[in-house]
Amino acid sequence: MKTTHRRLTVVALLLGMFLAAMEMTVVSTAMPTAIGDLGGLHLYAWAFAAYMLTATVTVPIYGKLADLRGRKPVMLVGLALFLAGSLACGQARSMELLIAFRAVQGLGAGAIQPIGLTIVGDLFTVRERARWQGIFGAVWGLAGLLGPLLGGALVHYLSWRWVFYVNLPLGLASAAVLTVAYHERVERHEHRLDLAGAALLTAAVLGALAAARSREAALVAVPSAAVALGLFLFVERRAKEPLLPLDLFAERILAVASASGALVGAAMIAMVTYVPLYVQSVLGASPTAAGSAIAPMAIGWPIASALSGRLLPRLGYRVLIRGGLLLTALSATALALLLRPGAEVGALRAVTAAYGLGLGFANTPLVIAVQSSVPWNRRGVATASTMFFRTIGGTLAVGLLGGVLAATLARSGAPAAEVERLLGPERAVLDPALARGLAAALQAGMGHIFWTICAVAFAAFGVSLAFPGLRLQPAEPSTSNESAAAGRPRLS
Repeated sequence: MKTTHRRLTVVALLLGMFLAAMEMTVVSTAMPTAIGDLGGLHLYAWAFAAYMLTATVTVPIYGKLADLRGRKPVMLVGLALFLAGSLACGQARSMELLIAFRAVQGLGAGAIQPIGLTIVGDLFTVRERARWQGIFGAVWGLAGLLGPLLGGALVHYLSWRWVFYVNLPLGLASAAVLTVAYHERVERHEHRLDLAGAALLTAAVLGALAAARSREAALVAVPSAAVALGLFLFVERRAKEPLLPLDLFAERILAVASASGALVGAAMIAMVTYVPLYVQSVLGASPTAAGSAIAPMAIGWPIASALSGRLLPRLGYRVLIRGGLLLTALSATALALLLRPGAEVGALRAVTAAYGLGLGFANTPLVIAVQSSVPWNRRGVATASTMFFRTIGGTLAVGLLGGVLAATLARSGAPAAEVERLLGPERAVLDPALARGLAAALQAGMGHIFWTICAVAFAAFGVSLAFPGLRLQPAEPSTSNESAAAGRPRLS
């Protein structure tokens, strides 16, 4: 068997991570302009929710396949789907088609981050992983920083469509290097994919998102979502290879990390989605300015992520997780207070930087605790399951808050077609009084959104108080797959 070139493998994974990380921020900067071009403001949230929903459903499937069939082929399939979806998104001629192609992108994105982190868990010991997870967090943050700025520049100088085309060279490079550098020994197993569980989970999430559209829709959607969720849990308890192994969450570490991850995902993705919309629509700033408002969050994240990897052996898990989430909650409060008509973009940058610091401090110890609490043959599904909860939290938050915004605009009587003109070049020719009235209608809905984000961030901090006291055990370096038990955290 060929030997894995660890450094080149890490390079390939870093390229894939960079791709996935940049996608969210680069698209969030461009979407307001895409709405101005294609129309469909009422579908704004679905362009994000469709991507995250398919990524959410496939994350546990990819994690299971990675444990059964190997990490490498799963990662390569995910990259191929992601690139195909990116190319199609760039060609979309309506919001409906863009949403459909975003769903294809999500099918691939579900593999990139969790399988990448799983490979890192295989290649390095727990203490090495603390350092490497910090580096991966730094790259994630760098991509998040470049994403808004690159997105704004692409929209300004080329077109919003180029935020999708830019994925192609990075993805192809990642796949090529991974193919050459990474080799693994995999035990072949018979397996059965939990397609029923995936379908029921999709139905439950779609029902929850549909409930936000109107009270009439909620009367049907809420009971339907509840039934689908109940059936999903029923199927998972009896499935031979469940989409989401419920027995994992008997471990307190997994349960708390998953609940915290869902709330963190909700607060993080809602912030990235709606701050650029606010800056462009209410404040009337450019796509570049909208990108610069969230870019500092990506500066704070890598700084804190790198620091937390180094501080973890000294401070332990709880201090970093709780401290990070408290800082995030306080920053969300400051943002909700700050976002008013005429707000300075410079002040927004300072707050989003602090927000990113908090997320970075909490994320690295959460991932390492989860990976180190399970044996090798369950590390893929455990890592993927925690990513699953983060993404499902973000999916529900973006979709439900989009429903809040649409309902607020409907109550205000502002015509959707007129509001969409705030996001395109037509804004320059709008009557100033009309523009102020439309911006005020958007401000009312966005105010509800940002106070909800604040509440979610405090809920994440509250859940983190239940995280158990753990201590890192010394581990001897090992190259075998079975070394996973080494360095496993133990209750103190």
